[in-house]
Amino acid sequence: MNGEEFRHWSRRAADWGADYRAGLRDLPVRAQTAPGEIAARIPASPPEEPEAIEAIFQSFEADILPGMTHWQHPRFFAYFPANAAPVSVVAEYLVSAMAAQCMLWQTSPAATELEGRVTDWFRQAIGLPAEFSGTLQDTASSATLAAVLTLRERALGWQGNSKGLSGQPRLRVYCSGEVHTSIDRAVWFAGLGADNLVRIPIEGPGRAMNPEALQAAITADREAGYLPAGIIACVGGTGCGGTDDIRAVVEIAAREDLYLHVDAAWAGSAMICPEFRELWDGIEGADSIVINPHKWLGAQFDCTVQFLRDPSQQVRALAIRPEYLKTSGQDEITNYSEWSVVLGRRFRALKLWFLMRAHGLTGLREMIRNHVAWSVELAQTLGGEPDFEIVTEPMLSLFTFRYRPAHLSGDEEAIATANRALLEAINADGRIYLTQTLVDGRFVLRFQAGQFETTRDDVMLAFDVITGLARKGV
Repeated sequence: MNGEEFRHWSRRAADWGADYRAGLRDLPVRAQTAPGEIAARIPASPPEEPEAIEAIFQSFEADILPGMTHWQHPRFFAYFPANAAPVSVVAEYLVSAMAAQCMLWQTSPAATELEGRVTDWFRQAIGLPAEFSGTLQDTASSATLAAVLTLRERALGWQGNSKGLSGQPRLRVYCSGEVHTSIDRAVWFAGLGADNLVRIPIEGPGRAMNPEALQAAITADREAGYLPAGIIACVGGTGCGGTDDIRAVVEIAAREDLYLHVDAAWAGSAMICPEFRELWDGIEGADSIVINPHKWLGAQFDCTVQFLRDPSQQVRALAIRPEYLKTSGQDEITNYSEWSVVLGRRFRALKLWFLMRAHGLTGLREMIRNHVAWSVELAQTLGGEPDFEIVTEPMLSLFTFRYRPAHLSGDEEAIATANRALLEAINADGRIYLTQTLVDGRFVLRFQAGQFETTRDDVMLAFDVITGLARKGV
């Protein structure tokens, strides 16, 4: 591809992207293909000879696009969103064109310095104290792994990396059953073992871990010869929004000298609205906090912010400085690759910078407030229907519900079967997309509003789809 061809196809791709976004409401949200259908369209062997870009582009539209679930669809109510505000997409065009590897300050000084500035903008926006410093990771999974490796090293006197885990005390990490499975994986990958992730019972409508039970578990583990290392709390858990009492957990962590990581991957973006900050009251006592602007805020995936009260601890756990990664004559610079598990780094700060400037905090707050208000309205409307039950009340814009027709009352297995059938019918219908979760062992449907361009009409259409299909007896 020469320069003029690159110009032509870049424009063609940009035009395609704009047309795609404009027509999303006419597409089914979830891909309507069967397993293996897309693979069957693709030759089993690679081409020996070059093919025309025109043919490749046509194949993309004909063979690939039908198998895509449309995450930017305004009626994507499943999982949490992976938003990409148009201005963020434009920034990603520039990042892709430059194709910089931003692992060190010297490999792209602007990327490093903008990362420091834009994460501090975000810190101010969500009301964290100035003692916190931020870095951009790829996902919350990587940030959580970095935090778990740090708490491991801290508990072992910074000897785990050098001496290994053999012969060391068995470390214990504490969380509730509402945390994301990335916490389980981080504990696995850090070599601590799944058996040493201690699940604390939950209580109350917020489904928070019980502070007394947490303290009792730590005390019992010390008496049994284990070494408590850290606590992982959550604000807005993925299943149904479980949120821990952060202030109570902070007090226990401080008293027991334990490292505290807070997973606010989804809900953290809502803290740009001061009225929602009570949900993480006490957050200034955390050691590490993870938030995904690529979920609710509109920064294109991937874009995770990890805030650290003392970055030197994570750097001590993760940094390695061979001669070829040193910057000659510059000892006081920041190399963010030393704050992360991976060495290679993309220029993630640019899209967050574009986004915050183009929309301002005022515009971003309005979007989040609308999503919360519309979800609360939908929950109240749906909860007023005789055959529906709101299982967990809205946590910001997330709630769970289930279909419970009167003739199935008391038959939990039949109710679960009916809800599975309703979910499949909803997603096959294509107008909206929902997912499921378990709440206290019950199969429930899960709703969240968060796509950047969702409107109230999109949210309320969900009511018509859900109740209409239920009335058809699916």
